[in-house]
Amino acid sequence: MPLTRSLDDASIVLTGASSGIGTATAYALARRGAAVVLAARSEEALDRVASRCRELGGRALAVPTDVTDPVAVERLAARAAEEFGHIDAWVNNAAVSAVGLFDEIPAREFRRVLEVNLLGATYGMKAALPHLDAAGGGVLVNNVSVLAEVAMPYQSAYNATKHGIRGLADTVRQELRVTGRGNISVCTVLPASIDTPFFRHAANHTGRELVPPPPVYPPEVVAETIVRVLRRPRREAYAGGAARLVGAQWRLAPALAERALGWYAHRTQFGPAGRPDSTGNVFTADAAAEREGGWHGRRRQLVRMTAAFGLAAAGTAVGTMAAMNRRARTDR
Repeated sequence: MPLTRSLDDASIVLTGASSGIGTATAYALARRGAAVVLAARSEEALDRVASRCRELGGRALAVPTDVTDPVAVERLAARAAEEFGHIDAWVNNAAVSAVGLFDEIPAREFRRVLEVNLLGATYGMKAALPHLDAAGGGVLVNNVSVLAEVAMPYQSAYNATKHGIRGLADTVRQELRVTGRGNISVCTVLPASIDTPFFRHAANHTGRELVPPPPVYPPEVVAETIVRVLRRPRREAYAGGAARLVGAQWRLAPALAERALGWYAHRTQFGPAGRPDSTGNVFTADAAAEREGGWHGRRRQLVRMTAAFGLAAAGTAVGTMAAMNRRARTDR
C-alpha cells in the first residue's frame, strides 16, 4: 500500500544522503514538503543538504550514521521517530564500491563493500519495519542498481551486494504478505548509469580512470522514480530506459547478454587517464553534498546509446526466437 499520509505530512528516512542520488532524492522530497531524515557518514555534507532542503520548503534532520553499525541505525530510526512523531518511509541508498578484477580486490575492501551495501540495507530494513508498522503502514525502498539483475565485469563486490539486496527484498515482501502485514510495501529501484560522484569515490584497483558506462542519466531520474514508488508502490521500478532494456535482454537470452554486456562494460567504464590504487571512500567518507559527478559528455550519448541498446535487445529477441524455432524443429 502507499504512504498513509501525503508527502507534505510524511517523515522519510534516507541513507546515503550526503551526495549523488541521495542528495537529489532529499531535494525532490523537500520540494514536496516532506520531512527528511538524512543519514550518511559525512556530517558537514549532511548539514549542507539539510539546509538546502529547508530552503526548498521541507523539514530536515541530519543524523550522521555509519550504516554498518546496527546500533547506530537503530538510533537513527529512534531519532527520526522522536523528531517527527512517526516514520512513513525508509529509503536504503547508502553504497560504496571497490572496482577491479575479483582476484585483485583486497579481501578487507570486498568485505567492507558487503557490510555497507548489503548489511547496511539489512540493518535499515530491520530498524524501519517496526516504525512503519506503528505508523499504520508505509513504504520501504531499496535503491539498488540494474546490476541487481545483470552483471558487469570489475564490479564483483558491488554486483554481489545488489543481487543480495534484491533477493532480501523479495523475501521480506513475501513474509510481510503471509503474516498479514501487507500495509508495508517493499520496493526495489534499479537505476542505469547515473551522473554522480560514485565512480570518483570508488576504490580503484584497475590502474585506470573510472567512468560510468553510457548512457548516463541525471540523478533526478532516480529521485523522481523513488518519489513515484513512495506514492504508488511497485515491486520493482527501473530508473532510466537503458536499465529496462538491459534487464529485458538479460531475461530473454542471459548467456548472450552476459557476453555483450561484459564486452561493452570492459570498453566503456575506463577513461584515458591512469590512476594509482586507491581505497576511495570505502573506509573514509569524502562526500561533499554534490549531486552530479560531471559526466555531462557521456549524457550526450544517451539517445544514441539507448538506440543501440534497443537494437541489441531486438537482436537478442530475434536470436532467441530463432533458437526456439530450431529446438522445436529438432524436437519434432
